[in-house]
Amino acid sequence: MLDSFGFKKQEVGLQMSSEIAVNIKKLTKYYVSYRKPSDRLRQFFSLRLNKILASNSRLTYADKFFALSDVSMEIKKGETIGIIGRNGSGKSTILQVICGILNPSSGDVEVSGKVAALLELGSGFNLEYTGRENIYLNATILGLSRSQIDERYSQIEKFADIGEFIEQPVKTYSTGMYVRLAFAVIAHVDADILVIDEALAVGDAVFVQKCMRFIHKFRKKGTLIFVSHDAGAVMALCDRAVWLDKGVIRRSGSAKEVCEDYLRFTLQEVYSDEIDLLELNEGGLNEVDRDLEHSISSNNFLAAPYGGLFEVGDNLSESTGWKTGKAEIISINLKNETMDGSKVLKGGEYVRLSIAAKIHDEMAEPIIGFVVRDKRGQDLFGENTFPFTQVNQFSARSNTTIQAEFNFQLPMLPNGQYSIMCSIANGDLFNNIQHHWLNEALIFTVASSEVRWGLVGVRMREIKLLGLN
Repeated sequence: MLDSFGFKKQEVGLQMSSEIAVNIKKLTKYYVSYRKPSDRLRQFFSLRLNKILASNSRLTYADKFFALSDVSMEIKKGETIGIIGRNGSGKSTILQVICGILNPSSGDVEVSGKVAALLELGSGFNLEYTGRENIYLNATILGLSRSQIDERYSQIEKFADIGEFIEQPVKTYSTGMYVRLAFAVIAHVDADILVIDEALAVGDAVFVQKCMRFIHKFRKKGTLIFVSHDAGAVMALCDRAVWLDKGVIRRSGSAKEVCEDYLRFTLQEVYSDEIDLLELNEGGLNEVDRDLEHSISSNNFLAAPYGGLFEVGDNLSESTGWKTGKAEIISINLKNETMDGSKVLKGGEYVRLSIAAKIHDEMAEPIIGFVVRDKRGQDLFGENTFPFTQVNQFSARSNTTIQAEFNFQLPMLPNGQYSIMCSIANGDLFNNIQHHWLNEALIFTVASSEVRWGLVGVRMREIKLLGLN
């Protein structure tokens, strides 16, 4: 079958499982362009002539731009999935097809449940209507009755928190106010599937925190599709990620692994052909992940009076990442300052992190740095040697070894597994080339921790409860 432009159209039938929220099969979306205005008229008459003559001619005067090409994926109910990729990779297009805003050129998309979407600015609102009128308009489109909107209106208005502007036309809103109103609506329509397309990047800190609290609550009962350029946000929120590149799926898998691959790819694009980032072997945290539950419950760990017990393990040979061949990290060690050589740490004590690197090509401004991450890949803390080299000029000759040392107080962390990413670069904080990047160079497991809230624990000098008159 040919579509209205004379191109072959593929139709795919889907059988939807009860466990699947979104099923995408061989999805293709293209846009048609013409080199000159007269080609549009030629295309029109060519199609009509083919129909009259019952011809199968494929002659066409139109060009196709593929936003998506043969994309297939399944999103399970209750799953949180992130979609990453550069501008123009097809991220927004696939969300618009899922939401029913765009029709696919071929393939099929089936959605089970009510979808609420926060897409790019400008979609969904009538700019001439007031905020109040747009709340009723959008909530009605998303399936609420007039009486249901009346019941929830005060909650939506409070969530948006834009004051008297609620009675003003939306065309007078700032970008932040627009996002506030749009998110307030989708947060109160009882959606089964929530779609968010980078819109939170423009909100202020207080509102973004409010939205993130809602998203974390929604994840417990619904399906979340989250698009962001912030790999840290994707790793923190999502179970799985899909990397789109030029309309096709480049990689799909765990959020952490996909985001690490995407980071290497984007850096390679920045460095262009001057530097070749060679991917290192697979492995890393995956092997240790399988032993995490056993490690935490092992009898080797006894309850500590505060914090927890840290078991440190070198993972240098198994870590993933990339290198250029100009420098290479050869060792990383984390030791207790007061108990030299101890591999068991408690949290709260001073430790020394040492990272050594072999320099193969001369470096005028070497920088060695590290970041401590949790199991989901969230950055907890880190540092690099730039504060030192700003004051003390330092260069490295070819075929020499240099070592960075960081002395700091180790935070108390909740039970779980943590990794240290380390890298060596040449340049400054704003203009540098990463020559060796290791994602899980060192791994430590925290067990028997008394930290119950947040990402890190704070040592309290005193806790009191007083009765006041």
